[in-house]
Amino acid sequence: MKLYFNPDAEQLKALALEEGEKLYYCVPTDLDYNNKDKQAGTAYSKKSYIAVSNKRFFVLSGNETVYVKKLTDIEKIKCESQVHSGIVAVTEKGGEIKCVARFSMRHIIRVEYVCRGAQNFMDAYAEGRPITDRDMVKSREPEKYCEKCGRALPGTTKCPYCSDKGANFRKFFDMVHDYIGRLLFVSFVMLIGSAITVAIPAIQKSFINNALKDAKGTLTDLFIFLGLTLVLTAVNLALGLWRYWNLAQLGAELSLSLRKKLYDKIQALSLSFIDTRKPGELMNRVSGDTARVRQFMDDVFSNMFSTLLTMIVALVYMFTISVKMTLMTFALAGSVFIILRVFRHRTRVIFHKQWKKNDELSSSLQDVISGIRVVKSFGQEERESKRFTEKSGAYAKLSAKNESFWATFFPILTFILGGGTYIAVYFGGRDVLAGTTTVGDLYQYITYCGFLFGPLNWMTHLPRAIMNMVTSVNRIYDILGEEPAIANVEKAATPEIKGNIAFENVTFGYKSYEPVLENVSFEAKPGEMIGFVGESGAGKSTIINLIMRLYDADRGRITVDGVDIRDINVECLHSQIGVVLQETFLFSGTILDNIRYAKPDATFEEVIRAAKAANAHDFICKTPDGYNTYVGEHGYSLSGGERQRISIARAVLNDPKLLILDEATSALDTESEFLIQQALSRLIEGRTTFAIAHRLSTLRNADRLIVVDRHGIAEMGTHNELLEKKGIYYGLVEAQLKMAGNE
Repeated sequence: MKLYFNPDAEQLKALALEEGEKLYYCVPTDLDYNNKDKQAGTAYSKKSYIAVSNKRFFVLSGNETVYVKKLTDIEKIKCESQVHSGIVAVTEKGGEIKCVARFSMRHIIRVEYVCRGAQNFMDAYAEGRPITDRDMVKSREPEKYCEKCGRALPGTTKCPYCSDKGANFRKFFDMVHDYIGRLLFVSFVMLIGSAITVAIPAIQKSFINNALKDAKGTLTDLFIFLGLTLVLTAVNLALGLWRYWNLAQLGAELSLSLRKKLYDKIQALSLSFIDTRKPGELMNRVSGDTARVRQFMDDVFSNMFSTLLTMIVALVYMFTISVKMTLMTFALAGSVFIILRVFRHRTRVIFHKQWKKNDELSSSLQDVISGIRVVKSFGQEERESKRFTEKSGAYAKLSAKNESFWATFFPILTFILGGGTYIAVYFGGRDVLAGTTTVGDLYQYITYCGFLFGPLNWMTHLPRAIMNMVTSVNRIYDILGEEPAIANVEKAATPEIKGNIAFENVTFGYKSYEPVLENVSFEAKPGEMIGFVGESGAGKSTIINLIMRLYDADRGRITVDGVDIRDINVECLHSQIGVVLQETFLFSGTILDNIRYAKPDATFEEVIRAAKAANAHDFICKTPDGYNTYVGEHGYSLSGGERQRISIARAVLNDPKLLILDEATSALDTESEFLIQQALSRLIEGRTTFAIAHRLSTLRNADRLIVVDRHGIAEMGTHNELLEKKGIYYGLVEAQLKMAGNE
């Protein structure tokens, strides 16, 4: 999301920037605020801005600065949501609170980012250090509205109405770049087919004028005419079949290539991107949009060149036969193109609406299928069926409405175009009767009318096909054009990790204007076990996510053995981390495949060794096919404890230097928990381990416990040290002991 909009020269002059002062943020607001009488106005203004420099905070209304304050004279800047609008409240030194700006809800996310960025600058001044690039907030939110036209974006980063139309076709040709040689050859074959098509009427004209007229022809003329016509028709048919077969094959290969690129790109993109997209939407782009590109190759591209050439040649011949008839014929064709131009915007809109509904339907279906156990457990099958029926009905209603439009619109165009042929027959017939033209010329003209209006009828469907293709190409490139937020720097380090992990004033939020962690600092030494405790939502799992570098910190830094984690090769880092999550996920396949997931080239002996270390070997041997037992989707054929032990075996298979345990023993029976605890006690030896647990007894033996509360570290120490403090941790232990006593 864009956080800097260029103010005009008059507004920059009104800001009166000082020497060395630079604007870092400048975002529009659309509800003016009159600071003199403290009343919020309702007038829409495109030239109202909130701006932040490295020294001051500004509010601009038109060419007037209605509020300006040094950052060092402000205690707090906050964006707050109201009814259908938002405000910016500034707390100045001395405690006075001022409402300095108002805006509609479409701007609230952008303003939230800017307020957070200003707060970061204020924190830097409070700490007595200069402002650096790492104090800048970076927007992870995609744009919701087009900057030029103000329309809501239809799930893409580019506006389909304002984007360069030529760029869409350049994207298409970029996609087919690897197949350009085959396409050129197929196009050449198309041209040959078109030449044969337009040559046949000329042969027919000659036969009519020279052989049939006045019965001057002989049987030889007839056989020559029939033989030549049959040969050309057969050759044209063979070329057409070859063309269709090759383009169908090429379309399949292109679709396969696009699916692979999209899938690889989605795998490479960071979680911050995946979090903003619905699963059904991504599935539709991988399968549906690539299929539409293939359909375009099969149904449209295969006819495009030959059709255009046939139309051009037919038009030239029609003018040579009769300029007057051709102009009268085209009097109706011009109206068709005008109608198509007028309805072009509507065709674009209805497609975007229909595909958005399709995305929602796919996401709903994916959610229900993934959570079918929950649905059945609560007996909500009928409710979910009703919800799906409603969504399906909405999609079907919109689809039926769109198809009704096409079913009405295109027959009308066809009827209008057909009128041109009737005009040609009428006036051409009169000329034949008057003796000013021959029957052969009239027949050839009518045939070329068919060549012209037949493709024109096909071309009336072309806008729909092209709009399908362009929209799909945009949706495909919307993914392919994304850059991963987590990427390797140039010459990234590939160290062998020893296990020293340090957080240095780390601040992070999944939305950077809403920090989950603020100024978190701690250090884990090699071989230590660090336990994280605290209320749900305090930020424990977020710390784990940052250690695994699924996200990057907004401020501060994380080091691994003294090296900034952002300077370490991502693949190298992940290959040395073992993870056991609360929600154990097993892929459809065998137990062997699931354990080997962390190290695909692991030997069978290594797999058995990992399974024994995780206390999983004994129960695996009791399954019907041992390690080759198929566990089914998500591993639901196994118990929770069995799945958890397989996930532990998977985590330790590659002998990781860092071990992460996120509620590894939650929701398990006593026996399973004992076996897993027994396995974990062996596995953490010699490894730096980070563990999260709500059962505080499982963290009793941790080297240090970190209590996370209110976006930061509230307490740190051993189990006994924290009990002696009688703080938050003491209260958590007391609460759990009381609960255990009441059971």
